[in-house]
Amino acid sequence: MVVREDRKEQILDKAVAVFAEKGYYKATTALVAKAAGVTQPYVFHFFKNKEELFNAVIDRAVGRLYDTFMQVEAPADQLAESMGKAFKQILQTNRDEMIMVMQAHAISEPAIRMHVREKFRLMNEVFIAKFEAAGMPNPRAAAGHFLSIGLLITLSDVLELPELLQCEKGCI
Repeated sequence: MVVREDRKEQILDKAVAVFAEKGYYKATTALVAKAAGVTQPYVFHFFKNKEELFNAVIDRAVGRLYDTFMQVEAPADQLAESMGKAFKQILQTNRDEMIMVMQAHAISEPAIRMHVREKFRLMNEVFIAKFEAAGMPNPRAAAGHFLSIGLLITLSDVLELPELLQCEKGCI
């Protein structure tokens, strides 16, 4: 049913904003429900608990990253830079979502930690495959470097410290 799926997406959209503002531990499904203009039981109709809601938000954000990175086409010597530009664009258009992804590893709940670990593993595999396909030397190291720079870009943005990205040859 289209209306129900639209409401589910609306709940996810509002959940992103609530989690980004309050953090995982201070966010509640009641706050998400209020922001979405629905009742808390309606949120539970789609998500059995806050953990499942948070994981759904992470899944959507990682899906957006995956789709974006898979669309990037560039020669090996420009691939990381092109993917970095794509990430910066996503950070501008979906800032709260990307900040949540980059900070989600700090949540100590075991099920969330395991879920986020799997998402980061998946993204690392995507980077490795992308760099291998482009013929880049040492694609595993390039993938690790790319992921670390993404975390640094996010940290720089969140803390409003652009000087963190002042690299001799450019970070990405």
